[in-house]
Amino acid sequence: MSRTEHDFRQRPESGRRRTNRQEPGRRNGSGRRPEGQRPAERTQRNRGAQPARRRRKRRRKQAVKGLLLSAVLLTALLVLGAAGFLHYLKAADAKTMYAALYETEHYNQDQYQGELFAPELCVAAGDVVLNGFDGDPTLHAAGLFDVNQKQVLYADRIYDELYPASTTKLMTAYLALKHGNLEDVVTVSETAVSFVDPEASLCGLQVGDQLSLYDLLCGLILHSGNDNAAVIAEHIGGSQEGFVEMMNQEALSLGATHTHFQNPHGLHEDGHYTTAYDLYLMFNACIQDQRFIDIISMKSYQATLTGMDGSIRTDEWPASNYYSAGLADPPAGVNVIGGKTGTTDQAGSCVILYNLDSTGRPLISVVMGADNKDLLYSDMSQILSAGTAGS
Repeated sequence: MSRTEHDFRQRPESGRRRTNRQEPGRRNGSGRRPEGQRPAERTQRNRGAQPARRRRKRRRKQAVKGLLLSAVLLTALLVLGAAGFLHYLKAADAKTMYAALYETEHYNQDQYQGELFAPELCVAAGDVVLNGFDGDPTLHAAGLFDVNQKQVLYADRIYDELYPASTTKLMTAYLALKHGNLEDVVTVSETAVSFVDPEASLCGLQVGDQLSLYDLLCGLILHSGNDNAAVIAEHIGGSQEGFVEMMNQEALSLGATHTHFQNPHGLHEDGHYTTAYDLYLMFNACIQDQRFIDIISMKSYQATLTGMDGSIRTDEWPASNYYSAGLADPPAGVNVIGGKTGTTDQAGSCVILYNLDSTGRPLISVVMGADNKDLLYSDMSQILSAGTAGS
């Protein structure tokens, strides 16, 4: 037996060196490739794991930053809220101290006392029955107002929005009296006499005519001249459109909140409307000026006009309301001073009047939407008779 063989036999199994050699491409018992084998594959795995670790690290950093930012914002909100609360407490204390000081200094002193709008006007919540007059359902609206007692004696649909026709000219007259100089000499423009509506009531003004504002006003109120209304509008408002703006503003200032004008004369337009009550408000404002009462009390007016060629002529403008014209008799005990009429197909026949009963009590009466003039004045006389019975 050779030495080599002897040594081999004597070497125990436990002392033998165990190797992990395996054939290339084979796995060990753990299922992993032996260390030292395939370095390229291990390097590739390590490289693939690095981005994942970096992403996890970035997410942790971002989460920490988010928490820090939330904490800073919460702290800022708390600080601002505390500061606002302290400011509120200081302001409340200051107001309380000021109120106490003001009360101490001004107690028992008279303060400003303004006048209410309604106490100077007749006001009704709705319809008001008038003993002695059963009403006329064919009318659009009607009313009777006691000027001195500020009392609505009769009301039938006085808040319904209706077409006013030439009663519109009440506002035109009111603004002329308020803003105009009645001695002004006014020249008639071409646009002021360009009426093609067959319903237009005219005083016969011609382009280039010159006449006083007072003449124009008399023709407007008594004879209901649409041409006069247009000339006045251009003189006072600079243009008819500018004057209409003034009319609407003045209506609001008088409390006529259900009125809207689109022209100064009242020829029909769909957006041109008022109410019987608003007409009362405008008429009531007009009679505060004695010049208005003086004009409506006339039976007619003779105007002097100078033509474009310098020629002078006179025109007679009679009153349009039947009482002033002698075409209708007022009831016994009633003096009809005068007023304003208006008629279009859409509005029907309308009239608003200033009257005095036998004791001198002033009354404003209005009828809107009668089918014809005879019915208009018949109903008006019945309302005046019933409203003045016993006076």
